[in-house]
Amino acid sequence: MATTKKDIRALTKEQLRDFFVKEGDKAFRGNQVYEWLWSKSAHTFDDMTNISKQTRQMLEDNFVINHIKVDTMQRSSDGTIKNAVKLHDGLVVESVLIPTETRTTACVSSQVGCSLDCKFCATARLKRMRNLNPDEIYDQVVAIDNESRLYHNRPLSNIVFMGMGEPLMNYNNVMKAIDKITSPEGLGMSPKRIVVSTSGVPKMIKKMADDEVKFNLAVSLHSAIDEVRTSIMPFNSTFPLVDLKESLEYWYAKTKRKITYEYVVWNGINDSKKDIDALVKFCKYVPCKVNIIEYNPIDDGEFQQATNQALDNYIIALERNRIVVNVRRSRGKDIDAACGQLANKS
Repeated sequence: MATTKKDIRALTKEQLRDFFVKEGDKAFRGNQVYEWLWSKSAHTFDDMTNISKQTRQMLEDNFVINHIKVDTMQRSSDGTIKNAVKLHDGLVVESVLIPTETRTTACVSSQVGCSLDCKFCATARLKRMRNLNPDEIYDQVVAIDNESRLYHNRPLSNIVFMGMGEPLMNYNNVMKAIDKITSPEGLGMSPKRIVVSTSGVPKMIKKMADDEVKFNLAVSLHSAIDEVRTSIMPFNSTFPLVDLKESLEYWYAKTKRKITYEYVVWNGINDSKKDIDALVKFCKYVPCKVNIIEYNPIDDGEFQQATNQALDNYIIALERNRIVVNVRRSRGKDIDAACGQLANKS
């Protein structure tokens, strides 16, 4: 018979304190358990060594800890690590540790599969099976922090929500996870070191601004021409660029924080002067920077990396218009860990 025990990490600290009071124990016991669950990332109740065996058994009788398990870990020749993360129900997502000389970044997933349908992304082909819970997102970060310390001798410095899934289609759970990640009672990371990347859901971008979030926003743009963007990102017909533009203007008015546009250039798709001019114009609506991202093939021939000349043309035009532009070389390609490649192939 399937267990009906509740995952204890779904409880707030106050609910844990109330639980212990009802059981005839002291409220502070809830604080102790909460610390074990979050700042110490206990996998089992037996890990909670400053709590009596009797109390641990009582917790075991009432709750479960649905902790993730790193099922397989692959290490790239460039130091990138990809984790295939098994969830409590047997489903699998992937997360990536990306090291550079100055930082280590966790690229984490927010959904099993994805709610959206970008044609160039392997994850989109999986379709969305379910949203990740806050603790499942949090656990990915803890696992990567441990790997960063083990393999690179330093703690995790940055987090990007650029793994599997559309974070804004799992808004509440992503926000709860970030609250835990940034809380002194969790991992205590600065929100300034977190980037939430969206393909562009205007209503939710406005909600983030209204909620006064402290992290940074990136938009997976890839074209500033509606017809082109819809051809590669079909959901753009529902959330067209005019609505995206308005939501980004709203975001900047509320937060005063620059937006990062992620932009892949493909041969014959968005590599013309018309495409470049449209991006330059779009970049002038709100303060921003552009990351030109190297494309990582996903086995078919529809999308091909543009020529170096096409990339140079973008860079020259953006710099001429005083728009900050960086070229991001992909990491972890040999283990299918690069941008757009996460598809549970490990």
